[in-house]
Amino acid sequence: MSAKIYTRTGDDGTTGLFGGERVSKDDFRIEAYGTVDELNSILGLVRTALIAGTDIDNVILSLQNDLFVLGADLATPKDQKIKFAIPRITQEQIERLEKFIDQFNIVLPELKRFILPGGSEASARLHLARTVARRAERILVTLSAKENIGVHDIIFLNRVSDLLYVLARAANVAAGVPDVEWQP
Repeated sequence: MSAKIYTRTGDDGTTGLFGGERVSKDDFRIEAYGTVDELNSILGLVRTALIAGTDIDNVILSLQNDLFVLGADLATPKDQKIKFAIPRITQEQIERLEKFIDQFNIVLPELKRFILPGGSEASARLHLARTVARRAERILVTLSAKENIGVHDIIFLNRVSDLLYVLARAANVAAGVPDVEWQP
């Protein structure tokens, strides 16, 4: 028999952080890692519109794993005493995202206008993910004004949204579909 999924500990509107501290479910920290979870779920949806094992799919899978690390990082206050090591976002993960951005950007056609979300299904989904990444970044900026979240998390999310933009354009190239140009 599997363990029950419900604990009833959150029925009062609170949730537990790693380390045991309980906070309100509308706390900025919860909003932050909840939005990162939402982004990760959207990336799962993106992957259903891609061919498994392609370069874009592999990068998104790597990104999903990093977003899980970010969620754990955000669920663990920096000053929290815990009995086990929590993975944290590092400069190396940021640099990996920058390499992915450069790798895909080099093969994209030059932009002459702003583009609208769309084109292929995968591209449209990646643009949706990009907007959620930007929202998560805004929430982290607000959280960082109230609590120490370290130096890497906001930078990481900024690179995530840049990567998703480039991947959206790359998905259109891979599908043989042009970007949708803004017509002012």
